[in-house]
Amino acid sequence: MATKKPPSGPPKDPKREGGTQLLERQQTKKPRLYRVIMHNDDYTTQEFVVHVLQSYFRKDPTEAMQLMLKVHQGGKAIVAKYTRDMAETKVAVVTDYARENGMPLMLTAEPE
Repeated sequence: MATKKPPSGPPKDPKREGGTQLLERQQTKKPRLYRVIMHNDDYTTQEFVVHVLQSYFRKDPTEAMQLMLKVHQGGKAIVAKYTRDMAETKVAVVTDYARENGMPLMLTAEPE
């Protein structure tokens, strides 16, 4: 009786154990943040700015008032930090809201 040889398959990969292949994880980076900056103007009321900071940026009344004064006295201030898409969306939504209410409030987003 002749002995059968086991079928010779592909060479064994040391990374494979029991039919499972080990994969290395790829390192993920945190997304780059963008600063939402509010700029001062001579026409937008302070009350409207405080309202926007509370409504769209979830600032409490005290923090909203402090930020409004910082914008008013310094010409501009960082009001929030978000990922790029979120920052650009906030700028667009708040700008549209300001225009609907007759205010020339200006916000910009820039990389951190």
